[in-house]
Amino acid sequence: MGAGMAQLEGYYFSAALSCTFLVSCLLFSAFSRALREPYMDEIFHLPQAQRYCEGHFSLSQWDPMITTLPGLYLVSVGVVKPASWIFGWSEHVVCSIGMLRFVNLLFSVGNFYLLYLLFRKVQPRNKAASSIQRILSTLTLAVFPTLYFFNFLYYTEAGSMFFTLFAYLMCLYGNHKTSALLGFCGFMFRQTNIIWTVFCAGNVIAQKLTEAWKTELQKKKEERLPPIKGPFSEYRKILQFLLAYSRSFKNLSTLFLLTWPYVLLIFVFCAFVVVNGGIVIGDRSGHEACLHFPQLFYFFSFTLFFSFPHLLSPSKIKAFLCLVWKRRIQFCVITLVSVFLVWKFTYAHKYLLADNRHYTFYVWKRVFQRYEIVKYLLVPVYIFAGWSIADSLKSKSVFWNIMFFICLFTVTVPQRLLEFRYFILPYIIYRLNIPLPAISKLVCELGCYTVVNFLTFYIFLNKTFQWPNSQDIQRFMW
Repeated sequence: MGAGMAQLEGYYFSAALSCTFLVSCLLFSAFSRALREPYMDEIFHLPQAQRYCEGHFSLSQWDPMITTLPGLYLVSVGVVKPASWIFGWSEHVVCSIGMLRFVNLLFSVGNFYLLYLLFRKVQPRNKAASSIQRILSTLTLAVFPTLYFFNFLYYTEAGSMFFTLFAYLMCLYGNHKTSALLGFCGFMFRQTNIIWTVFCAGNVIAQKLTEAWKTELQKKKEERLPPIKGPFSEYRKILQFLLAYSRSFKNLSTLFLLTWPYVLLIFVFCAFVVVNGGIVIGDRSGHEACLHFPQLFYFFSFTLFFSFPHLLSPSKIKAFLCLVWKRRIQFCVITLVSVFLVWKFTYAHKYLLADNRHYTFYVWKRVFQRYEIVKYLLVPVYIFAGWSIADSLKSKSVFWNIMFFICLFTVTVPQRLLEFRYFILPYIIYRLNIPLPAISKLVCELGCYTVVNFLTFYIFLNKTFQWPNSQDIQRFMW
């Protein structure tokens, strides 16, 4: 019975992957016909990759407008160059725009498989319908609109996702050296991916802390010690436990022995920052770090929008309102702090206001910029979204949640520019770790993603426009 179910799941998975790849190939063909020349950031990435493809690796050949490390170009050369040797294709063909873009389509296939493996590892397999739920969840995340769109352009998103997911998978299987090596590859695609190396290390630490915490609770239960009471008693207990745990040299040495590959990679990153004089390479004027606290609120809203079947329901809203009433003083404080953060730390990046090809331009212009009060009126929505996200992760340990939200804060808040691409990785990590939703919710989510993707691709390919002083065709995109 078990072997038969596993075989059937294999057939379902193969069918889902094959259909997705077929549709992706058709879309890739449409993109290739419509976009004969580099578009948006491709004007930097494609010429640089072509220089690498031709064997020009000198720093003097580097485009200073590129702000990420050359991971994408190195992997692309490693993929397309063998094609010229095996098939006898000319350099003009293997280094063409179409071939280089196709590398990301290959990454998308790898991402599909990694998502499936991660769902199998992260989610317990104790339900009859769980195989269908896992495959539907995999399919849904594989076509997640913001990620799926960039599979067809020569951007770093697909490759960055591939190596980060691969590193996370290896971490969950306990292959920490391999995980750290893959984390380095992810860092070579985008420097901020170092945060997800920290997350992998945090995953290991959270597991050990959870084991020790359970032992501590059991010991207190047996000793019948009086519980700590008060409004923040749980937080105080956790803080006391963490302080006591960190005082033990044995505990710290155990954690170091488990996480040293990640620690080594973090040291390499720190050395890079010191030598480079910052995280960003090339043009730093548009990528200055700041404390942009509302980015966290934007991420909560983004997640609420794309995961609404799981996060938004009458029962959820009712439970939230009851909790607000029960803990009204705490929520008043949270609201006041949130309003202050929105007031003092909201930034509008020059790129956000200058480029009307991105959807974020219209979100900002028609929502936030039109009425000053809107950004304050949205604070209750941010708080509900944040609570709903935290509530959906309650199956994870408190220490896992602490690690995840620290990494989420670190990867979003320093970014001055509001761009949905920056939310892709934390969203996928979040979505992988919530309990498998019901099939009806997954079908609803997949249906909504399909509609959003259809509209996005239709607008991009067919609703073109031109700027007054330019003959170039412009297109709307994420």
